[in-house]
Amino acid sequence: MGSFDEIVDRTKTPSEKWDKYKGTDVIPAWVADMDFKSPPCVIDALQKRVHEGVFGYTAIDDETYDAIIAFLKRHYNWEIKKEWLLFTHGVVSSMNITCLSVDGKSVMTTTPIYPHFIKAPKYANKEVLAIAMKEENNRWVLDYEAMERAITPTCKLFMLCNPYNPAGTVFTCKELERLGEFCLKHDLTICSDEIHADLLLNPMAKHIPIASLNDTLAQRSITLMAPSKTFNIAGLQASFAIIPNAELRKNFKKTMGSMVGGINLLGITALKAAYLEGDAWLSELRVYLAENLKMVQDFVSKNPKLKLLDQEATFLAWIDASALHVKSPYAFFLDHGVGLSDGEPFGDKNCVRLNFGTQKSVLKEILNRMQKAMDSL
Repeated sequence: MGSFDEIVDRTKTPSEKWDKYKGTDVIPAWVADMDFKSPPCVIDALQKRVHEGVFGYTAIDDETYDAIIAFLKRHYNWEIKKEWLLFTHGVVSSMNITCLSVDGKSVMTTTPIYPHFIKAPKYANKEVLAIAMKEENNRWVLDYEAMERAITPTCKLFMLCNPYNPAGTVFTCKELERLGEFCLKHDLTICSDEIHADLLLNPMAKHIPIASLNDTLAQRSITLMAPSKTFNIAGLQASFAIIPNAELRKNFKKTMGSMVGGINLLGITALKAAYLEGDAWLSELRVYLAENLKMVQDFVSKNPKLKLLDQEATFLAWIDASALHVKSPYAFFLDHGVGLSDGEPFGDKNCVRLNFGTQKSVLKEILNRMQKAMDSL
């Protein structure tokens, strides 16, 4: 089904990931897209649609709605309604729309985190209450006590990332219930970015959409999802928000206005094909990524100055390099030919984020270069 070892030369087409270090001997392992071809069902559907040759204004058909509804029911036992769905170009757009559409003067989130969790509230002229995640049982978890200390009456929105980017935590039912109680107590809307939900690498982990826990939480939740990370179609810009509450949905849609259009017709085509026919490919991808994660874990275990906590999801490894005592771990590894994500925009300059969503031969060379960097100390 998936030929994940096949090398795809991405330098032949414009690629944000591969163009960053164009003309240098640096292997990019930063921005969160994978180096694998998308599933054959997606490629076939796109080729068929392009062959039709007419690319006019395109509505989202019932089959696409049905594909999303069936996928969420199949994978998460979450039953949603068609009218709850609103479509946007991407989860980042949806985060910004959410911050503009929900009342309040401040937004609570966690740190370290994907940078747009900090940027989106600021674009909406809102204060950010960024609560540091804590280590517990070799896992990154929410610090509820710190959240209670920091909450203010003007805060009306909690922005959650589940599975967690960059740390790979999949929050348990108990953890989500406790977060739900916190949000109910303080009358917070929950914006939950669940774009990495399908990429579970630990067989024991189970993704639970927080809005699926009960109707009370559903009525104060905006859930953001997309097939982009899962099926490597980020460039097609197809995502959706699931908003059960009519008032929240109305405000979200009003804020979108005519500034943010719906997804383009090829995005619709790819989304529908992936959700209808991509399950077998996805199962193989998870196995491949879990093997890649093991390679990263083995590398870290051989280098006591690096630390990687237990990871349950995503193809992104959050590596603590503070024990290196270098000015910038990102620059340190870049000097040895590996372009990681700098931890500073995520909230911790002593960490780096490694994208291991690539072929094993490429990942092996990335880790070899990083080992040479470690050996140089």
